[in-house]
Amino acid sequence: MFLGDLTFAVMQKNVDNIFTVTDDELIECMKFCGERMKIVVEPTGCLGIAGLKSCGLNLKGKKCGVIISGGNVDLKRYASLITK
Repeated sequence: MFLGDLTFAVMQKNVDNIFTVTDDELIECMKFCGERMKIVVEPTGCLGIAGLKSCGLNLKGKKCGVIISGGNVDLKRYASLITK
């Protein structure tokens, strides 16, 4: 996978940090979304939440927006991931 010329230029101009997360962190966020918000979210759909939880930024008292998207996950697969 690679970035296209247009995407890379936008990122160079606007992105300050990039955080990575593990598969286990994504699954924990899937559980969080299901248990707390009662929504089914595919693993990459909760990537923003996982990134915020793991990045170490102090967000206490600050406002932060995160886009949660994608319920495009097979329910059997979803159930097997969150019950590990």
